Amino acid sequence: MSWSGLKKNLSRATTSVLSKTGNIDRTTDREFEEEEKRFRSLEQKVEKLQKEANGYAQAVRHMTGSQLKIASTIDQFYDEGAPMGIYGVKYKEAVAKLEQQTQDEVDATFRTTVLEPIGRYSAYFPEINEAIKRRNKKLLDYDSARSKVRKLVEKPSEDNTKLPRAEQEANTLREAYESINAQLTSELPKIIDSRVAYLDPSFEAVVKSQLSFSQDAHSTLEGLRQFFPPETEGYELEESAEGILAQMRELSICGLA
Repeated sequence: MSWSGLKKNLSRATTSVLSKTGNIDRTTDREFEEEEKRFRSLEQKVEKLQKEANGYAQAVRHMTGSQLKIASTIDQFYDEGAPMGIYGVKYKEAVAKLEQQTQDEVDATFRTTVLEPIGRYSAYFPEINEAIKRRNKKLLDYDSARSKVRKLVEKPSEDNTKLPRAEQEANTLREAYESINAQLTSELPKIIDSRVAYLDPSFEAVVKSQLSFSQDAHSTLEGLRQFFPPETEGYELEESAEGILAQMRELSICGLA
């Protein structure tokens, strides 16, 4: 940073402190402040939405990946000739198919219709924030110049040229500040309103993606129902397992005295 730039930054920092403590009159624009407040709220919500959408995609990948690991582990419990062996194979095939379908859905459709549009929209925010920073710097420069003019008016200098020069500098800085302030006040509502074109279709895509995933999971796993006994027989299996555990306790092979 050049010496001139460093001096400007120090001057702005001083002006900012004096402005906050009420030692310098601060220029305010209620319309801009309201639009900036709306933008900050939108920015926070979009960043959260982007984070959660990415989290959802990762969670779906992890879940289907975990299902496949469970299927692979279960498959190891049975020999090829065991009654349940073929069912373990069928389950592994089913969840492998589901995982592939999910990967295709998340990596293609969900990314294209949800993650990328939200990412494109949020990509505008850094540029807007830079413009707001420039606007605030122009404001500090203008307020500092106005303060100099006021001091020269209250306590005139022996150099009669100081006040006209200070007034000219203040007018130049005022024009620069008002130009960028007017531009931002006009553009911020447009940026906020443009969220509809990005977020509404993405919201619809999220719902459709979740519906598609649920339907695929149901259809794939429903095909395994034929390999397992009806739900009423499950209670018989539970009672049988409890009987075996009771016998093990009687034989004191569970470490019980």
